[in-house]
Amino acid sequence: MTEPTAAPGAADDLAARIAALMPRAKADLAELVAVPSVADARQYPPEHCRRAAEWVAAAFADAGLDDVRLAETPDGSHAVLGHRPPPPGAPTVLLYAHYDVQPPLDEAAWHSPPFELAERDGRWYGRGAADCKGNIVMHLTALRALGDDLPVGLKLVVEGSEEQGTGGLEAYVPGHADELRADALLICDTGNAAVGVPTATTSLRGLANVVVTVSTLAGDVHSGMFGGPAPDALAALIRILDSLRDPDGGTRVQGLEADGGWPGVGYDEQQFRADAGVLDGVRLTGSGTVADRLWARPAVTVLGIDCPPVVGSAAAVPARARARVSLRVPPGTDAAAAADALTAHLRAAAPWGARVEVEREGTGSPFRAATDGPAYVALDRAMREAYGTPIAYLGQGGSIPLCNVLASTFPDAELILMGVEEPRCLIHAPNESVDPTEIERMALVEALFLRHYPGVAKG
Repeated sequence: MTEPTAAPGAADDLAARIAALMPRAKADLAELVAVPSVADARQYPPEHCRRAAEWVAAAFADAGLDDVRLAETPDGSHAVLGHRPPPPGAPTVLLYAHYDVQPPLDEAAWHSPPFELAERDGRWYGRGAADCKGNIVMHLTALRALGDDLPVGLKLVVEGSEEQGTGGLEAYVPGHADELRADALLICDTGNAAVGVPTATTSLRGLANVVVTVSTLAGDVHSGMFGGPAPDALAALIRILDSLRDPDGGTRVQGLEADGGWPGVGYDEQQFRADAGVLDGVRLTGSGTVADRLWARPAVTVLGIDCPPVVGSAAAVPARARARVSLRVPPGTDAAAAADALTAHLRAAAPWGARVEVEREGTGSPFRAATDGPAYVALDRAMREAYGTPIAYLGQGGSIPLCNVLASTFPDAELILMGVEEPRCLIHAPNESVDPTEIERMALVEALFLRHYPGVAKG
């Protein structure tokens, strides 16, 4: 261990140690953000992901884990694995995060280079600063603060293709269960309801992604000579996509329940508008509470469209157009059945006899966590000590397919979803950022949890 051993004591001892480690945390995050580890070889060379994986492995080895190594998963990505044996009779905790990131999208929309950590208004900006490299730094900071004062065993897995959704780690886990087996699994790829509100995520929507292609002509034809009777593939695609929503913007896919309700803590509408950056005068889509629409109902998004761009477009009727469509699936709905319904809906909505092909990219099942075990008792205690307020339970609209794989592989383990991400982070968007106070306090939560959990588990 490179850090001195932390003596057992009150939360303020750990808090002081973590505060002293924050300059190192910032330096770590700056190094990680500088690696453009986008797990898509069509856009970024794969050696960037390899370099990020090697950085993560070296950092956790330095933080005291044993046998830290890279393991190739079935999709070709590398997961970073490591462990530390438990004291006799003590439980083991798995720490999870991922080092791959979303592409920067429109780099012109960034106020600073996406792969350079920048500080503005008290926040740290950069692609992956929150999702999920901020959570890697959170883990490292907690472990460095604890030093050798670690009353639990540890397992580590940091994957490299979570954002790509190709399922490398999901496919790896069942055949390598002993490498990852633990009593409590800290899945750190979510975060708090707001800065300063300690939160565990208990519900995740699943995912069904497809690419729909519409064809109407053998090739593009001159709009002056043929426009009118010649069927326009782009116009047909627009009609198909429009059929996925009601007039109020709510998602409507034939065969899917669209009116579910969220039973837990809500999400204030004005706060949501501010968090999402909704422009003045623009109404929210759908009906029901914001929490209903976010966490309990299917939600469709058109992620991208291939069609002639405005600049350079010709006076021609498009013969072909396609779109990538994402459907978020609430708990209680089977993701494969949702993909079937979406595919059938897209084909049935085609106007004018247009030809429609639907290619499935993949599905991920929704998830709901049980919160009545000792790990949640220990987490609530840790959050009360770190934040001065009890734990809050919320849903999340995002998908983490790995959770279902872990739950089925380790049915007796408790899964906790937490982390440094909160709505202002703008994950997956330009100008992603993290609040460093969330890294600091969530590192404290994790360190306190690792201290408290053995006693609660025995009790």
